[in-house]
Amino acid sequence: MEMPGTIRRRLEEFSRNVLFDQSRTQPIRKENDTFLPHVSDKRVLSGLHLQMSLYFNMWFFPLWWISETIMLHLKYPALPDYYKFILVTVLILMTLIEAIRLFLGYAGNLQEKVPELAGFWLLSILLQFPLILFLLFNEAILIQPLERAVHIVLALFILSQALSGFVALRDMVRHTESQFHLRQFH
Repeated sequence: MEMPGTIRRRLEEFSRNVLFDQSRTQPIRKENDTFLPHVSDKRVLSGLHLQMSLYFNMWFFPLWWISETIMLHLKYPALPDYYKFILVTVLILMTLIEAIRLFLGYAGNLQEKVPELAGFWLLSILLQFPLILFLLFNEAILIQPLERAVHIVLALFILSQALSGFVALRDMVRHTESQFHLRQFH
């Protein structure tokens, strides 16, 4: 069963205007066809592995936060005072850093912005990964089995995002560098 032509045209126009970035669907100008046709290269540089990992991490992080909060509440009376302060501070810091990190990862990867992706990568390597390793390997904080499980999953997410983020960042920088060099001689 075929859709009527007017409805099909309106749906195509709607999907083109709403779902796709207009700067990517514009036709290539003819003046670039004669000199350096690859300057207007519109390849997608976003990392699929990074995006999938960010997506699943976005859904996993609330579960991690709930389990970490419940476990902290249960073991709070048994902890020394300095570990009470440290764990509450780490939980607050990780929550803020993770929200910023996921936002920068999404923005940098999907919009192909190097500064946002670099910020995401630095937050992953310098802050989030050491904090999750502290929570995972410090036995003095009375690690429970649920905590160990969710910390391992979050550590794997952060590690895979750091690796795939590095690859995506390297590809974007190389592409930007080649575009700059080609435009320099244009």
